[in-house]
Amino acid sequence: MVKPVIAAQDEATAGVAERAASVRWALAGLALSMLLSSLGTSIANVALPTLALAFTASFQQVQWIVLAYLLAITTLIVSVGRLGDITGRRRLLLAGILLFTLASVLCGIAPTLWLLIAARAAQGLGAAIMMALTVALVGETVPKAKTGSAMGLLGTMSAIGTALGPSLGGVLIAGIGWQAIFLVNLPLGVLTFLLAHRYLPIDRRAPKADRAGFDHLGTLLLALTLAAYALAMTMGRGSFGPLNTALLSAAVVAIGLFLLAEARVASPLIRLAAFRNATLSASLAMNALVSTVMMATLVVGPFYLSRALGLDEAVVGIVMSIGPIISALSGIPAGRVVDRLGAPFMVAVGLVEMAAGAFALSVLPGTFGTAGYIAAIAVLTPGYQPFQAANNTAVMMDVQPGERGVISGMLSLSRNLGLITGAAVMGAVFAFASMTTDITTAHPEAIATGMQITFAVAAVLMVVALAIAVGGRALASRLSLPGGVS
Repeated sequence: MVKPVIAAQDEATAGVAERAASVRWALAGLALSMLLSSLGTSIANVALPTLALAFTASFQQVQWIVLAYLLAITTLIVSVGRLGDITGRRRLLLAGILLFTLASVLCGIAPTLWLLIAARAAQGLGAAIMMALTVALVGETVPKAKTGSAMGLLGTMSAIGTALGPSLGGVLIAGIGWQAIFLVNLPLGVLTFLLAHRYLPIDRRAPKADRAGFDHLGTLLLALTLAAYALAMTMGRGSFGPLNTALLSAAVVAIGLFLLAEARVASPLIRLAAFRNATLSASLAMNALVSTVMMATLVVGPFYLSRALGLDEAVVGIVMSIGPIISALSGIPAGRVVDRLGAPFMVAVGLVEMAAGAFALSVLPGTFGTAGYIAAIAVLTPGYQPFQAANNTAVMMDVQPGERGVISGMLSLSRNLGLITGAAVMGAVFAFASMTTDITTAHPEAIATGMQITFAVAAVLMVVALAIAVGGRALASRLSLPGGVS
């Protein structure tokens, strides 16, 4: 009798080890999916001067290579998340990876600028699917106790993709040509597809009678709203003219129509009742505020380092890479700490650290120059990863299985809207504080003043986010008590 028992124990141990290995490989597929989508965001920027020469085009024309990708992600990320909830998240993720890979090849062989822009829009749709469903699939792939670590890994891969894009793009363009920045996605995309296909859990389909319908009208109205808002914030190269005003007005009208449609449709794209969830609403607001501040470092930092401190382009590039490197290194440890100490506590810790870092950016560089800037970034950036991992964990751990895709899409959307708003609003704050309409010709002293005021505003935004975190947690606790409003 002893031998059968031992054999059964060995078989059980082997089964546990096999499941653990399967989880690791599935997580590797999700991580590569996040890496590819973030790499696609950053790698094309460095190629714009080369592409302008290659296609004999103006800056306004080639910037659509970047805008088409970002607009596709921003306008469709919630809709594809919802579509994944309905049709199966694994199935749609595989389709998204395949679309992203094929569109990348089309970008690399595009004979005209407009075909390249169209291929970038298709690549952006694939990236939207990957971004939304990668986070959503964590709940079906990773044990609940390890959710924070998984979110930390995804945050690390996102940071690596963003940081790696400009340097990898520069090397590929110099050594092979601009086509290589897109064709490099082919082997990575194939590997990602194979891992996801082999190791992600099979979708469990609900009976046909129980499946929700897809909200076509809501999808169209939300896409129009987000496209109009994104274009209003990005067009005009820093000036807010009649076109920007018209687009912003169109966004306001469209969002009103969207809310009206969602209140009446049987299977809405976004259930408006979901915003009564204090945790979700607070998380979305904090995510947007944090992304706004992070974008301010990317918009303001290069001007301050080059114009106020007089650093050359190579040194500016090195200093600007410090933040993404710290972010990449801190992602996985941050996720593990979230699992150990809890998501709500680590959200607050991350926000406190970011508020201190933003305040330091408004004070230290003026006193200590480049060393002060680096020291402040070394405070601000490590706060971002604990916040991101904890915020995503806090939301996704309590989401109903049938809504993981759309909620994940909303988290990604709030981040994207924060980045877009940060580029426009914090850039405007910087220009106003520098008392100039053209930053490139402003005096170093004016640039330094603009830097101080901009990051003082950023510090205030982080304090507001911290107040939202504390207030949202208190409200959620009160609503969960017996007799609270559900």
